[in-house]
Amino acid sequence: MEMMIGVDPHKAPHTAVAIGETETEVASKKVRATRNQVAQLLAWAEPFPTRTWAIESAYGLGFLLAQQLVAAGETVVDVPATLVSRTRLLASGRSDKTDPNDALSVAITALRNKSLRRVETVDHADLLRLLFRRNMQIGNHRSRSVSRLHALRLELQPGGLAKEIKASDVHRFLESVHPVSPTEQVRYDLAVEMLEEIEHLDEQLKASHQRIREAVTASNTTLTDIYGVGAVVAAALIGYSGDVTRFANRDHFAAYNGTAPREVSSGVRRVHRLSRRGNRRMNHAIHIVALTQISHHGTAGRAYYERRLEEGKTKREAIRALKRHISNTIYQHLLADARREG
Repeated sequence: MEMMIGVDPHKAPHTAVAIGETETEVASKKVRATRNQVAQLLAWAEPFPTRTWAIESAYGLGFLLAQQLVAAGETVVDVPATLVSRTRLLASGRSDKTDPNDALSVAITALRNKSLRRVETVDHADLLRLLFRRNMQIGNHRSRSVSRLHALRLELQPGGLAKEIKASDVHRFLESVHPVSPTEQVRYDLAVEMLEEIEHLDEQLKASHQRIREAVTASNTTLTDIYGVGAVVAAALIGYSGDVTRFANRDHFAAYNGTAPREVSSGVRRVHRLSRRGNRRMNHAIHIVALTQISHHGTAGRAYYERRLEEGKTKREAIRALKRHISNTIYQHLLADARREG
């Protein structure tokens, strides 16, 4: 009998529950997240020769465990957390959130959804996703540091700085500041520390962008041929698309990246609104491409946008239509790249 083993991964313990076709629990196992975690799980699952491992967030918290199981020759599928939460509440009959219940919900979800993404060994898409995620973390850290420095400058100088902070501007400002009181000296010292932190983050961003450019070039992608798609945007699109052949068509791809508008109808009135579903990072990347094309006359995107305005669409509706058009173009490029590499 084929067994589905659901795994609820955590930083410290991993909980696994095995079920059969009747969706009833056959066995369970909890192991600590150590170097022996895979050996322990495989030894426990040995009585089930025909098995599939279903791991919640196999490309998130469960990444290492999923990759180790794949390396051991096991079949592993990725189960999105949103599907698991629905199953836990509606299908499993257990609304209380515990590790065993979560693992059981993961197994049931995988058993009922045959189209879940199969986990493969780390490829170029995974590499680019990791590099993009790190780039985002550095950028977000820098934004927070800049905001704190802006706030501190308001205490050192009336009005602060009305433009984006650059290290050279802050250096000139600090040279003009002469602390008098102990409190002003502390503010001054903190500003110096924040400036050093921002300069360090700028260096990290520069190195991150270089790594991403090298990785995108090595991928031989044609995405950068699209106007407005630079290395960082390409890394996001490739990284979060994964194996593009898993999408049946461009409509499925658009639904995944959130550019497929959702219909909100009542009676004879039919309205399409922005979809909040889908991968938001991919959606943001496509939004950047759309705005870049709109801001430059003579581009195909600008012409498409203007045609939609002439048809009577609002600016927001025209941007949404352009994003869907760009999504289709991205899908075609990714599919062509996959076929060429294959």
